[in-house]
Amino acid sequence: MNRTRRLRRTDNIRRLVRENSLQLNDLIYPLFIEEGKDIETEIVSMPGIKRFSLDKLSKELDEVSALNIPAVLLFGIPSSKDEIGSQTWNEQGIIQKSIRFIKKHYPQLYVITDVCFCEYTSHGHCGIIHDNDVDNDATLVNLAKQVVSHARAGADMVAPSGMMDGMIATIREALDQTGFPNLPVMSYAVKYASAFYGPFRDAADSTPSFGDRRTYQMDPSNRDEALREANFDDQEGADILMVKPALSYLDIIRDIKNNFDRPVACYNVSGEYSMIKAAAEKGWIDEEKVMMESLLSMKRAGADIIITYFAKDVAKYLLKN
Repeated sequence: MNRTRRLRRTDNIRRLVRENSLQLNDLIYPLFIEEGKDIETEIVSMPGIKRFSLDKLSKELDEVSALNIPAVLLFGIPSSKDEIGSQTWNEQGIIQKSIRFIKKHYPQLYVITDVCFCEYTSHGHCGIIHDNDVDNDATLVNLAKQVVSHARAGADMVAPSGMMDGMIATIREALDQTGFPNLPVMSYAVKYASAFYGPFRDAADSTPSFGDRRTYQMDPSNRDEALREANFDDQEGADILMVKPALSYLDIIRDIKNNFDRPVACYNVSGEYSMIKAAAEKGWIDEEKVMMESLLSMKRAGADIIITYFAKDVAKYLLKN
């Protein structure tokens, strides 16, 4: 008789035959940095996650560095917004100042910047608005300005998240023509119009003032379309392909892993994080075990990289286990 339980009898044999594991090197930690001074504000809908002004950021970065988390993903909250998000390419903008600060004081950290406009526009959408919708091609012009500004400030990688058609080709050309041919691009290649983003909009002040983002983010019903989206970004020169959200889209992560010879990232988004935190606060689940199991499912599905608000919690778990 075949007895698969033979390889489950003890912890040591389970460790020996384990197919997937979660490691610190898999993780990217998102940071919300707000323009101003003396700001250290917990985001109510995301327990344990805060918005920091630059003068308060060192305590957080000290902890991230001590835990040996390799990379951070930066989101900026500016003090002023306009219809086109012009603060995104301001050389003295909050992201540009943050990049320079981190690279000077924490050179061991790999700095990735989110490239989008929703936190910077007065209307909360991901680009220039014409006729009550985002104008794709006009937005591409400003995306090029934004990535070049991030590169000049010292970013190690840029991560465009707006789901504009042709954004990777535009960004790659802009970087190549301005002396940054070696700067990698991690594309939010497959980004769904998901209800799981709710708490993030509290964190980044990015709720649209009208409508929603379904004209440019993907329909959650669609699977084959994800391959088309990823294929366009692959052909245009993306170095890493990302799926967002993660937990409800494990099938998409596996599809991308199976079909493309590039590293695959996924974003364990705010709603996924907050649901676990909320249930744990109620005493309904074991937070640590559910956290590790959910993140491991992303690895098992094929993610090489996981962007997660749990990064510090995972690091602490791995250190004691």
